[in-house]
Amino acid sequence: MAAFWNPEKVMTAEEAALLIKNQFPNLTILKVTTFAKGFDNTAFLINDRYVFRFPRREIAGELIKIENRLLPNIAPSLPLEIPKPQYIGETQSDFPWAFSGYEHLGGMIPEKLTREQRMKSTIILAEFLRKLHNFPLQHAEKLQIPYDNLGRLDLKKRKPLLIERINSLKTENRLSDGLYSSLLQFITTVEDTFVDEKKVLVHGDLHLRNMLVDDEGKITAVLDWGDTHIGSPAIDLSIAYSYLPSESRDVFFQAYGDGEEEIKKLARFKAIYSYVLLLLYAYDQKDRDLIDDCYFSLNLALEK
Repeated sequence: MAAFWNPEKVMTAEEAALLIKNQFPNLTILKVTTFAKGFDNTAFLINDRYVFRFPRREIAGELIKIENRLLPNIAPSLPLEIPKPQYIGETQSDFPWAFSGYEHLGGMIPEKLTREQRMKSTIILAEFLRKLHNFPLQHAEKLQIPYDNLGRLDLKKRKPLLIERINSLKTENRLSDGLYSSLLQFITTVEDTFVDEKKVLVHGDLHLRNMLVDDEGKITAVLDWGDTHIGSPAIDLSIAYSYLPSESRDVFFQAYGDGEEEIKKLARFKAIYSYVLLLLYAYDQKDRDLIDDCYFSLNLALEK
């Protein structure tokens, strides 16, 4: 079982069931199906009711510990569903990292939503982020939520990286001339000397593959809180540019509590940065639906 923590090896359903049984003998396992396979975690659906996520590398195990501490504390105050860990798996001799299980949340990953469908989530997204960003920092610190130590909005560092990745996409004929020019033109408008001093609790990785929607396309849940940290609100406000059409942004920011123009520009930059990375990932995975949604979101982010 030591091979579990080899990142090149994907855990099997049988191995997951054994780990769960070892720590939670009162949970009778009748059915195990693979739920999702990501870069950092493998998830299994147990009895069509619980989702168990198992890290594939050390950093992912540390992030799950953060989720396990934070999510039960913020869930009651948020207007959208989030995972609520009910089974907290500890390290053991044959698996070195924490894992967790929570009630499966209903809904679908948003794919190929229209502008009208996306606009249905304007108010609820704004209210969700307003509540999240108002979570007391002192409480977050007591829960050992880290501050941003990755320089997620360090523009002196991130602008050259973004340009490099945009050029790579263009070289591979994965950006049209128009989109390529528009992306570079926007980047030139972003001052790399601005630093947002405001600090709030942020989700940290809010994009369409970390959300669930109902049959009408309205957001019902936010998933994957592994990147949660204390940082700039622009990190999360990027969703207003990558997910929402331009005609709904004034409504969004009025419901959220408005925002400084520099923060909004940072949020737009983060939206573009995130979806360029997501586009590269989508091509690597040959995920055509995600590729199409990334192009859609990049064009939304460039809308005035």
